[in-house]
Order: sequence, then structure tokens, then C-alpha cells
Amino acid sequence: MATDTLTLPPGADAPAFWDTDPHEHPSGGSTMLGFWLYLMSDCLIFAMLFAAWGVYGSSYAGGPDPKELFDLKLVAVNTAMLLFSSLTYGFAMIATDEGKKAQAQGWLAATGLFGLCFLAIELYEFSHLIHEGAGPWRSAFLSSFFTLVGTHGLHVTFGLIWLVVLMVQVAQRGLVPENVRRLQCLSLFWHFLDVIWIGVFTFVYLLGVLR
Repeated sequence: MATDTLTLPPGADAPAFWDTDPHEHPSGGSTMLGFWLYLMSDCLIFAMLFAAWGVYGSSYAGGPDPKELFDLKLVAVNTAMLLFSSLTYGFAMIATDEGKKAQAQGWLAATGLFGLCFLAIELYEFSHLIHEGAGPWRSAFLSSFFTLVGTHGLHVTFGLIWLVVLMVQVAQRGLVPENVRRLQCLSLFWHFLDVIWIGVFTFVYLLGVLR
């Protein structure tokens, strides 16, 4: 029976096993894969919170409903703050790709400022609702509302802490490949929060007031 054999030129050495492995593992690949897996797990968390809102969002227990509680103008301003922060982070990544450290730091600082404004408005809304007697204990509607919006706000808080840490690392070490990869991970996280908030604004605030 004929078998396939590898024919080598005269004087050539047989290739080592590691030279013939077709799979490549680029530096940082495992980090990005792991972070994508984390984002998928976060998607499941928010999916469950949205599902809880869908079940309990109309259980007012004789208390106030969204039309009485939500200020859409204030929420629209808050939404604009987060959208602007996503835009400035995009500019930061463009500056990072071009190796412009100072510009990248400036855009990251602007992102942090918009993120702080978003959190400040959200905390004001929460404190106002609690002051009006519409705390999370008042009804299932408010419990699901505070849990969903509060979980998103907690993610933004951690994102801001992460942003400050990265800005310090970039200031100390510059735009080295490790820092660029970390900025890319935070970029994915930040834009993910932006998408989640659009869902919150649409399904919780806007449809809550209209129905």
C-alpha cells in the first residue's frame, strides 16, 4: 500500500514539531477572549433584570406609577451624558491608535467627567424618589426599577474607577501594548453599558410613561 511521505531537499533537516503547528496564539488573545466571556455573563445578568421588570413593572400595589414618578426631560439629559461619554471614549481610542498620549488622556478625562455627571443625576433621581416615599420597598414595580437601574449605575461606578486606574497607568508607562489592550477592554465595557442604558431608557422610562 502506498503511503504519503514528506520529501525533503538534500541536506535539509526535518522540521521540528513546534515549527509545523499551524495554530498561533497572539499576545493578549486570552485576555480579550476572557473579557468577551465576562461581557456575555453580564448580558445574562441584565437579561434577568429586564425579565423581572417585564413581570413586575406594572405591579404598583396601589402606589404611584411611572407617569407620576419619572421626569423624562431629566432622564433624557442623563442619557445624553452617557452617550457623550461613549463618544469621547471613541475619540480616546482613536488618539490611542495614533500614539497620541496627551490627547488620549484628555478624552479619557472628558469621558470620566460625563460619567460622573450621569451618576450624579441618577443619584439625584433616586434620592428624590425616596424622599417622595417611592423607595424600592413601596411596590414590586419600584423594587424592579431600583434593582435594574441601580445595577447599571453600579457598573458605571466600577467603570469610572477602572478608568482612573488606567489613566494613572498610561501616565506612568505610556501607551505600551498592555495599556492599549486594557483600554480596549474598558472600551468594550463602556459601550456595553451605553447599549444597556438605551434599553433601560426605552423599556423602563419611555414605555413606562406611555403605557
